[in-house]
Amino acid sequence: MEPPKDQHTPEKSSTDPPSSAYPPSGCCTNCGGPTISEPSPLASLPEMSPPPNYRPIRAPAINLPHNSQAIILSPVPHAEQVPVLSPPYQFERPVKRIHSPDDIRRFQESPSFKNFLGFVVSLSESIRGHKISDPCLVSPTVAAIVSILETLLQWIDEIPPVQMSSRYGNISFRSWHERLAQRGESLILELLPEELRGSTIEIVPYFSDSFGNASRIDYGTGHETNFAAWLYCLARMGVIKEEDYHGVVARVFVKYLELMRKLQMVYCLEPAGSHGVWGLDDYHFLPFIFGSSQLVDHKYMKPKSIHNGDILENFSSEYMYLSCIAFVKKVKKGLFAEHSPLLDDISGVPNWKKVNSGLLKMYKVEVLEKVPIMQHFLFGCLIKWYHSSFLFSRFSP
Repeated sequence: MEPPKDQHTPEKSSTDPPSSAYPPSGCCTNCGGPTISEPSPLASLPEMSPPPNYRPIRAPAINLPHNSQAIILSPVPHAEQVPVLSPPYQFERPVKRIHSPDDIRRFQESPSFKNFLGFVVSLSESIRGHKISDPCLVSPTVAAIVSILETLLQWIDEIPPVQMSSRYGNISFRSWHERLAQRGESLILELLPEELRGSTIEIVPYFSDSFGNASRIDYGTGHETNFAAWLYCLARMGVIKEEDYHGVVARVFVKYLELMRKLQMVYCLEPAGSHGVWGLDDYHFLPFIFGSSQLVDHKYMKPKSIHNGDILENFSSEYMYLSCIAFVKKVKKGLFAEHSPLLDDISGVPNWKKVNSGLLKMYKVEVLEKVPIMQHFLFGCLIKWYHSSFLFSRFSP
């Protein structure tokens, strides 16, 4: 799909003569004689150059055309320490709370929102300057989560896709997801200590909704956010500790991305709520955040390096951002600047630190503050929903 063109200025082809070669307004283009029709009201406007085939975004580079001001004005999110829940525990089945923009504003002003976003920033900072293969602490918890994801990968081989004529939505994904629903809780119990086994009532729903929707056979940033929320819940219970964060990104999230790419390709998952050409990727957002953090202060690779095929080929296995770019170029045909103008535009940013901070702001505005995405988000004891009376008391003088 091509991005929208300017509806007010007709586009000229590259073979058109310059505007000075045209006769004056109100004259026949063939003979130069006067015409009967009234001259165009646009004739009095100063002459303008034709629009480009796509409209890149500038100043600042990291924004979306329909919501750029909110991203520009949004402060850069900061890392926050995750408060560990203390006993006695009162785990509960999480429920949906967001139904309107007012609910989004309430969530945005709550400690839950700030701390969850701060957790994402902390994960991003933990991988800063590190390649994926760099040594990191792999605790029993990190190893257990990786093992769970490897099990889910194995299920794909055991449940092959059926032959279908449609482009998206192989129904075998429903069989894979049904197995997840049946065995997900037992997988999670393997990494929980005895005193936290009762938490499955609350954390399994986040986990189950981290891999796409079985009825729609789709996947998007909302599902990815559920996986981050599941990791956050484990951190809230003290199962994941701060010293695990590097391993959580370099081992767990990288394995999760491998799993999701395989699910997307094998079962042809439809992008859920994609921004089309104005999005980063049809499916993901967080690997761009973590991947840009990896490249902060890199001696040789700059944002513009994504256009170098040799760099993508040799380093995409070590840097998530490059891996995502390589994937986009693999699945989308045509000029990169036309099918991914936002990513192309970001490549013009002078350094990775600005890319990373801009993407964090964009994630906050374009994912965590969007009703169509967050209306499916769940709240319970670990990610608490705060009523307006609590928020009013916090901000009252």
